Amino acid sequence: MSEISFETDAFGYARDEYAEYVIYKRLSESGFEKNQDFKNTLARLAEMEYKHYEFWSKYCPEKKVGVSRLRVYFIVLVRLLLGVTFAVKFLERSETNVIKNYQNMAHRIPAEDRLPFEEMIADEKQHEQEFSDQFKEAHIKYISFIVLGLADALVEIAGIHAGSLGIYNSTELAGLAGIIAGAAASIAMASAAYAQAKAGFKGSAAMSAVYTGISYFVTAVILATPYFLTKIMLNALFGSLAMAIVVIAFISFYGSVISGTRFSKDFVEVTSIMLGATVALYVIGIAIRHFTGISI
Repeated sequence: MSEISFETDAFGYARDEYAEYVIYKRLSESGFEKNQDFKNTLARLAEMEYKHYEFWSKYCPEKKVGVSRLRVYFIVLVRLLLGVTFAVKFLERSETNVIKNYQNMAHRIPAEDRLPFEEMIADEKQHEQEFSDQFKEAHIKYISFIVLGLADALVEIAGIHAGSLGIYNSTELAGLAGIIAGAAASIAMASAAYAQAKAGFKGSAAMSAVYTGISYFVTAVILATPYFLTKIMLNALFGSLAMAIVVIAFISFYGSVISGTRFSKDFVEVTSIMLGATVALYVIGIAIRHFTGISI
Protein backbone atom coordinates (compact mmCIF):
# COMPACT_ATOMS: atom_id res chain seq x y z
CA MET A 1 0.00 0.00 0.00
CA SER A 2 1.25 3.51 -0.81
CA GLU A 3 2.12 6.10 1.80
CA ILE A 4 -0.67 8.34 0.48
CA SER A 5 -3.23 5.55 0.84
CA PHE A 6 -2.08 4.84 4.39
CA GLU A 7 -2.35 8.52 5.30
CA THR A 8 -5.84 8.68 3.81
CA ASP A 9 -7.00 5.65 5.79
CA ALA A 10 -5.43 6.99 8.97
CA PHE A 11 -7.17 10.32 8.45
CA GLY A 12 -10.53 8.56 8.10
CA TYR A 13 -10.00 6.63 11.33
CA ALA A 14 -8.76 9.75 13.15
CA ARG A 15 -11.86 11.65 12.00
CA ASP A 16 -14.20 8.89 13.24
CA GLU A 17 -12.46 8.59 16.60
CA TYR A 18 -12.45 12.36 17.08
CA ALA A 19 -16.17 12.56 16.26
CA GLU A 20 -16.98 9.96 18.91
CA TYR A 21 -14.73 11.76 21.38
CA VAL A 22 -16.65 15.01 20.85
CA ILE A 23 -20.02 13.24 21.14
CA TYR A 24 -19.15 11.39 24.35
CA LYS A 25 -17.63 14.55 25.85
CA ARG A 26 -20.75 16.51 24.98
CA LEU A 27 -22.98 13.85 26.51
CA SER A 28 -20.88 13.64 29.68
CA GLU A 29 -21.00 17.40 30.19
CA SER A 30 -24.66 17.92 29.32
CA GLY A 31 -27.01 19.06 32.03
CA PHE A 32 -29.68 16.47 31.22
CA GLU A 33 -27.45 13.55 32.31
CA LYS A 34 -28.24 13.39 36.03
CA ASN A 35 -26.76 9.98 36.86
CA GLN A 36 -23.18 10.59 38.02
CA ASP A 37 -22.09 7.03 37.20
CA PHE A 38 -23.33 7.49 33.63
CA LYS A 39 -21.51 10.83 33.37
CA ASN A 40 -18.27 9.23 34.59
CA THR A 41 -18.56 6.37 32.11
CA LEU A 42 -19.24 8.77 29.23
CA ALA A 43 -16.19 10.81 30.26
CA ARG A 44 -14.04 7.65 30.28
CA LEU A 45 -15.34 6.72 26.82
CA ALA A 46 -14.49 10.23 25.58
CA GLU A 47 -10.98 9.90 27.01
CA MET A 48 -10.51 6.53 25.30
CA GLU A 49 -11.73 7.82 21.95
CA TYR A 50 -9.38 10.80 22.19
CA LYS A 51 -6.45 8.45 22.80
CA HIS A 52 -7.43 6.53 19.66
CA TYR A 53 -7.72 9.79 17.73
CA GLU A 54 -4.20 10.79 18.83
CA PHE A 55 -2.83 7.45 17.62
CA TRP A 56 -4.21 7.87 14.09
CA SER A 57 -3.70 11.63 13.80
CA LYS A 58 0.09 11.36 14.01
CA TYR A 59 0.00 9.58 10.61
CA CYS A 60 -1.79 12.53 9.00
CA PRO A 61 -0.35 15.58 10.82
CA GLU A 62 -1.02 18.01 7.98
CA LYS A 63 -4.73 17.24 7.77
CA LYS A 64 -7.23 19.05 9.96
CA VAL A 65 -9.72 16.78 11.71
CA GLY A 66 -13.17 18.16 12.36
CA VAL A 67 -16.60 16.90 13.31
CA SER A 68 -20.08 17.56 11.94
CA ARG A 69 -22.16 19.59 14.38
CA LEU A 70 -25.25 18.03 12.86
CA ARG A 71 -24.04 14.56 13.85
CA VAL A 72 -23.34 15.72 17.40
CA TYR A 73 -26.77 17.33 17.72
CA PHE A 74 -28.40 14.23 16.26
CA ILE A 75 -26.85 11.94 18.88
CA VAL A 76 -27.76 14.39 21.65
CA LEU A 77 -31.36 14.33 20.35
CA VAL A 78 -31.26 10.52 20.29
CA ARG A 79 -30.07 10.58 23.90
CA LEU A 80 -32.93 12.88 24.90
CA LEU A 81 -35.62 10.85 23.13
CA LEU A 82 -34.41 7.26 23.53
CA GLY A 83 -32.03 7.27 26.48
CA VAL A 84 -28.30 7.06 27.07
CA THR A 85 -28.19 3.25 26.72
CA PHE A 86 -29.57 3.40 23.19
CA ALA A 87 -27.36 6.35 22.24
CA VAL A 88 -24.15 4.60 23.34
CA LYS A 89 -25.06 1.26 21.78
CA PHE A 90 -26.07 3.09 18.60
CA LEU A 91 -22.61 4.65 18.46
CA GLU A 92 -20.87 1.36 19.20
CA ARG A 93 -22.89 -0.89 16.89
CA SER A 94 -20.28 -0.70 14.11
CA GLU A 95 -17.42 -1.86 16.35
CA THR A 96 -17.15 -5.27 14.63
CA ASN A 97 -16.37 -3.62 11.30
CA VAL A 98 -14.02 -1.13 12.96
CA ILE A 99 -12.03 -3.94 14.56
CA LYS A 100 -11.75 -5.77 11.22
CA ASN A 101 -10.58 -2.61 9.47
CA TYR A 102 -8.00 -1.93 12.16
CA GLN A 103 -6.74 -5.50 12.06
CA ASN A 104 -6.32 -5.21 8.29
CA MET A 105 -4.04 -2.24 8.96
CA ALA A 106 -1.79 -4.17 11.37
CA HIS A 107 0.93 -4.97 8.83
CA ARG A 108 1.18 -1.28 7.93
CA ILE A 109 1.80 -0.07 11.48
CA PRO A 110 5.47 0.73 12.31
CA ALA A 111 7.10 -1.62 14.82
CA GLU A 112 7.53 1.13 17.41
CA ASP A 113 3.75 1.73 17.40
CA ARG A 114 2.65 -1.91 17.58
CA LEU A 115 2.07 -1.92 21.35
CA PRO A 116 -0.28 1.11 21.44
CA PHE A 117 -1.97 -0.28 18.32
CA GLU A 118 -2.67 -3.61 20.03
CA GLU A 119 -3.93 -1.76 23.10
CA MET A 120 -6.32 0.17 20.88
CA ILE A 121 -7.61 -3.07 19.36
CA ALA A 122 -8.16 -4.43 22.87
CA ASP A 123 -10.13 -1.29 23.74
CA GLU A 124 -12.36 -1.74 20.72
CA LYS A 125 -12.89 -5.45 21.41
CA GLN A 126 -13.53 -5.40 25.12
CA HIS A 127 -13.43 -2.16 27.04
CA GLU A 128 -15.98 -0.18 25.06
CA GLN A 129 -18.46 -3.07 25.18
CA GLU A 130 -17.94 -3.26 28.93
CA PHE A 131 -18.56 0.47 29.21
CA SER A 132 -21.73 0.34 27.11
CA ASP A 133 -23.06 -2.44 29.33
CA GLN A 134 -22.66 -0.20 32.39
CA PHE A 135 -25.64 1.90 31.32
CA LYS A 136 -28.58 0.29 33.07
CA GLU A 137 -31.56 2.61 32.68
CA ALA A 138 -34.73 1.43 34.39
CA HIS A 139 -36.77 1.02 31.22
CA ILE A 140 -34.15 -1.25 29.60
CA LYS A 141 -34.91 -3.92 32.19
CA TYR A 142 -38.53 -3.90 31.03
CA ILE A 143 -37.90 -3.63 27.30
CA SER A 144 -39.21 -7.15 26.66
CA PHE A 145 -42.53 -6.22 28.29
CA ILE A 146 -42.77 -3.02 26.23
CA VAL A 147 -42.15 -4.96 23.02
CA LEU A 148 -44.69 -7.58 24.13
CA GLY A 149 -47.38 -4.90 24.52
CA LEU A 150 -46.52 -3.23 21.24
CA ALA A 151 -46.33 -6.41 19.18
CA ASP A 152 -49.58 -7.86 20.51
CA ALA A 153 -51.42 -4.59 19.99
CA LEU A 154 -50.16 -4.27 16.42
CA VAL A 155 -51.44 -7.70 15.48
CA GLU A 156 -54.71 -7.67 17.40
CA ILE A 157 -55.86 -4.09 16.85
CA ALA A 158 -54.95 -4.08 13.15
CA GLY A 159 -56.95 -7.29 12.82
CA ILE A 160 -59.94 -5.81 14.68
CA HIS A 161 -59.96 -2.79 12.38
CA ALA A 162 -59.77 -5.00 9.29
CA GLY A 163 -62.64 -7.14 10.55
CA SER A 164 -64.66 -3.96 11.14
CA LEU A 165 -64.53 -3.22 7.40
CA GLY A 166 -67.07 -5.97 6.85
CA ILE A 167 -69.43 -4.93 9.66
CA TYR A 168 -69.31 -1.15 10.21
CA ASN A 169 -70.19 1.55 7.72
CA SER A 170 -68.70 4.22 10.00
CA THR A 171 -64.97 4.77 10.34
CA GLU A 172 -65.57 6.34 13.77
CA LEU A 173 -67.27 3.19 15.02
CA ALA A 174 -64.41 1.08 13.68
CA GLY A 175 -61.91 3.36 15.43
CA LEU A 176 -63.83 3.23 18.71
CA ALA A 177 -64.02 -0.55 18.44
CA GLY A 178 -60.23 -0.66 18.26
CA ILE A 179 -59.79 1.69 21.23
CA ILE A 180 -62.32 -0.16 23.41
CA ALA A 181 -60.78 -3.50 22.51
CA GLY A 182 -57.35 -2.02 23.16
CA ALA A 183 -58.37 -0.78 26.61
CA ALA A 184 -59.74 -4.18 27.58
CA ALA A 185 -56.81 -6.07 26.09
CA SER A 186 -54.25 -3.76 27.70
CA ILE A 187 -55.66 -4.64 31.12
CA ALA A 188 -55.57 -8.33 30.27
CA MET A 189 -52.01 -8.07 28.94
CA ALA A 190 -50.90 -6.13 32.01
CA SER A 191 -52.35 -8.84 34.25
CA ALA A 192 -50.58 -11.54 32.25
CA ALA A 193 -47.29 -9.60 32.40
CA TYR A 194 -47.67 -9.22 36.16
CA ALA A 195 -48.15 -12.96 36.60
CA GLN A 196 -45.21 -13.69 34.28
CA ALA A 197 -42.93 -11.28 36.13
CA LYS A 198 -43.83 -12.80 39.49
CA ALA A 199 -42.50 -16.14 38.24
CA GLY A 200 -38.80 -15.31 38.39
CA PHE A 201 -38.30 -11.95 36.66
CA LYS A 202 -35.60 -9.86 38.37
CA GLY A 203 -37.58 -6.66 38.53
CA SER A 204 -40.83 -5.15 39.68
CA ALA A 205 -43.88 -7.18 38.64
CA ALA A 206 -46.02 -4.05 39.00
CA MET A 207 -43.77 -2.05 36.67
CA SER A 208 -43.75 -4.92 34.18
CA ALA A 209 -47.55 -4.76 34.12
CA VAL A 210 -47.53 -0.98 33.74
CA TYR A 211 -45.07 -0.99 30.83
CA THR A 212 -46.98 -3.76 29.04
CA GLY A 213 -50.42 -2.22 29.54
CA ILE A 214 -49.42 1.31 28.59
CA SER A 215 -47.48 0.24 25.50
CA TYR A 216 -50.46 -1.84 24.37
CA PHE A 217 -53.03 0.93 24.87
CA VAL A 218 -50.88 3.67 23.31
CA THR A 219 -50.37 1.48 20.25
CA ALA A 220 -54.13 0.87 20.03
CA VAL A 221 -54.79 4.62 20.06
CA ILE A 222 -52.13 5.22 17.38
CA LEU A 223 -53.66 2.60 15.10
CA ALA A 224 -57.20 3.95 15.67
CA THR A 225 -56.31 7.58 14.90
CA PRO A 226 -56.68 7.37 11.07
CA TYR A 227 -60.28 6.15 11.53
CA PHE A 228 -61.19 9.53 13.01
CA LEU A 229 -59.47 11.48 10.24
CA THR A 230 -61.32 10.12 7.21
CA LYS A 231 -64.77 8.84 6.32
CA ILE A 232 -63.46 6.35 3.79
CA MET A 233 -62.95 2.97 5.42
CA LEU A 234 -60.21 1.68 3.11
CA ASN A 235 -58.24 4.92 3.46
CA ALA A 236 -58.50 4.60 7.23
CA LEU A 237 -57.33 0.98 7.10
CA PHE A 238 -54.36 1.72 4.86
CA GLY A 239 -53.44 4.73 7.01
CA SER A 240 -53.62 2.58 10.13
CA LEU A 241 -51.49 -0.15 8.53
CA ALA A 242 -48.92 2.44 7.43
CA MET A 243 -48.67 3.71 11.01
CA ALA A 244 -48.40 0.13 12.24
CA ILE A 245 -45.48 -0.55 9.89
CA VAL A 246 -43.74 2.62 11.14
CA VAL A 247 -44.19 1.44 14.74
CA ILE A 248 -42.87 -2.03 13.84
CA ALA A 249 -39.85 -0.48 12.13
CA PHE A 250 -39.15 1.62 15.22
CA ILE A 251 -39.41 -1.19 17.78
CA SER A 252 -37.44 -3.56 15.53
CA PHE A 253 -34.64 -1.03 15.10
CA TYR A 254 -34.64 -0.10 18.78
CA GLY A 255 -34.50 -3.76 19.79
CA SER A 256 -31.76 -4.54 17.26
CA VAL A 257 -29.56 -1.75 18.68
CA ILE A 258 -30.16 -2.60 22.34
CA SER A 259 -29.81 -6.37 22.02
CA GLY A 260 -27.62 -6.67 18.93
CA THR A 261 -30.19 -8.65 16.93
CA ARG A 262 -30.93 -8.32 13.21
CA PHE A 263 -33.35 -5.52 12.32
CA SER A 264 -34.58 -7.08 9.08
CA LYS A 265 -35.47 -10.42 10.65
CA ASP A 266 -37.58 -8.91 13.45
CA PHE A 267 -39.21 -6.37 11.13
CA VAL A 268 -40.23 -8.92 8.51
CA GLU A 269 -41.55 -11.39 11.09
CA VAL A 270 -43.82 -8.96 12.97
CA THR A 271 -44.98 -7.23 9.78
CA SER A 272 -45.88 -10.56 8.17
CA ILE A 273 -47.85 -11.68 11.22
CA MET A 274 -49.72 -8.37 11.39
CA LEU A 275 -50.60 -8.33 7.69
CA GLY A 276 -51.64 -12.00 7.83
CA ALA A 277 -53.97 -11.33 10.77
CA THR A 278 -55.36 -8.26 8.97
CA VAL A 279 -56.23 -10.21 5.84
CA ALA A 280 -57.73 -13.12 7.79
CA LEU A 281 -59.97 -10.91 9.92
CA TYR A 282 -60.99 -8.82 6.92
CA VAL A 283 -62.23 -11.99 5.23
CA ILE A 284 -64.04 -13.05 8.42
CA GLY A 285 -65.68 -9.62 8.70
CA ILE A 286 -66.89 -9.75 5.10
CA ALA A 287 -68.23 -13.27 5.67
CA ILE A 288 -70.13 -12.20 8.80
CA ARG A 289 -71.72 -9.30 6.95
CA HIS A 290 -72.62 -11.48 3.96
CA PHE A 291 -74.19 -14.36 5.87
CA THR A 292 -75.85 -12.40 8.68
CA GLY A 293 -76.72 -9.17 6.96
CA ILE A 294 -75.35 -7.25 9.99
CA SER A 295 -74.23 -3.73 9.09
CA ILE A 296 -73.81 -0.91 11.56
